[in-house]
Amino acid sequence: MTSNNPLIQVEHVSLDWQGLQVLKDVSVDISAGDFLALIGPNGSGKTTLIRIILGLLKPTKGRVSLMGEKGDQFTQWQRIGYVPQKAVHLDSSFPASVREVVAMGLISLKRFPRLLTRQDESSIDQALDRVGLKGLKSRRIGELSGGQQQRVFIARAIVNGPDVLFLDEPTAGVDADTQARFYDMLGELNRKEGLTIVLITHDFGIITKHANKVACLNQRLFFHGTHEEFCSSQMVQELLHGEHHLICHRH
Repeated sequence: MTSNNPLIQVEHVSLDWQGLQVLKDVSVDISAGDFLALIGPNGSGKTTLIRIILGLLKPTKGRVSLMGEKGDQFTQWQRIGYVPQKAVHLDSSFPASVREVVAMGLISLKRFPRLLTRQDESSIDQALDRVGLKGLKSRRIGELSGGQQQRVFIARAIVNGPDVLFLDEPTAGVDADTQARFYDMLGELNRKEGLTIVLITHDFGIITKHANKVACLNQRLFFHGTHEEFCSSQMVQELLHGEHHLICHRH
């Protein structure tokens, strides 16, 4: 269930970088309860847009509002979770345990000496339970499969109980079965727990099964609306060149 009051507003955002226009006049609203799939070709500006929303890049024009505050004045970053590209597939010798990786999501917000409390330990257990990995708390993360590592990084991103979770191509290089289970887990977090999700993806299956909103970006915004509106858009049908039927067949 989505709200009429956007959690995040992107208004007429443009970005020029080294003489190139990366984004042009992009406006997007993200409401509580949305599962937004952000799609577009490589180099279309999807990651750049997310980085602007997260305050990691400053737009050339336009503005971003987060939870009713101007983006450059926003300080409640614990309300936003983020899993960047290439966050998984660690070397098997990486020494950190699953618990330690998830704890990083708490420690990063603490002041020195950054000690974990009993409540923090409970939050770690709850986050791992939400992604189905509580039993692997003491394992080295480098020993886990790619799909399990994905879930650990989701747990790290949600351990603070954020309102919205951003994910940038989280299943790149993972087999189809693992992808399906991973997306099902995200769907559960969205539907049952009300977690707002924004997902950069090339996988049209996620749109079919879980996403209720779609934004199609290629420097400028070609489309932003519901799944049903997306399916009936002639412009998007032409843009996707025959792949439209894969997106619009609901399971």
